[in-house]
Amino acid sequence: MNDVPIEDVLSSKGRVRILKILAKLGELNISEIAKKAELNYTTTLQHLTALEKAQLVYEKQFGRIRIYKFRRDNSKAMAVKDLIDFWESNKP
Repeated sequence: MNDVPIEDVLSSKGRVRILKILAKLGELNISEIAKKAELNYTTTLQHLTALEKAQLVYEKQFGRIRIYKFRRDNSKAMAVKDLIDFWESNKP
């Protein structure tokens, strides 16, 4: 398993937004992720590449369509999801 420091994963608001979106929805294409995260396509792709390197998401390709899916089979990904769920459910 590729060890990417947590600081690298959580150091960007864009990456955190993408993680929140995919943890909640499971999978989306890049354009939908970019739209929901309010990022441009290139920035979204860069963040997804970093998250894929950290093994928190993976890519499925259907022709020209690229779908990114949250890795529910990865314990670190699920720990991040649990943190997001806990944080979101304990808002003041």
